[in-house]
Amino acid sequence: MVTIESLIRDLVVPLVHNPDAVQITRREEERFMVFDLTVDAHDVGAVIGHGGQVIRAIRTVVYAAKSPYSKRVRLNVVDA
Repeated sequence: MVTIESLIRDLVVPLVHNPDAVQITRREEERFMVFDLTVDAHDVGAVIGHGGQVIRAIRTVVYAAKSPYSKRVRLNVVDA
């Protein structure tokens, strides 16, 4: 079974120059299961994309994936 973490990693790693710096942490909030994505500072632009197009596309795929969590899923890009 594909996890949300592995889905995020599979979508992000091909976009970055430093795949070893990709970190995904999960935390639970009242209404959401939040995934914080951290990438190398030089790769943030590639992950966000022009006008946020890339991160919006990644979020669309992640939010559409069937989640084993009873809460809604959120994806944040965190400054390293």
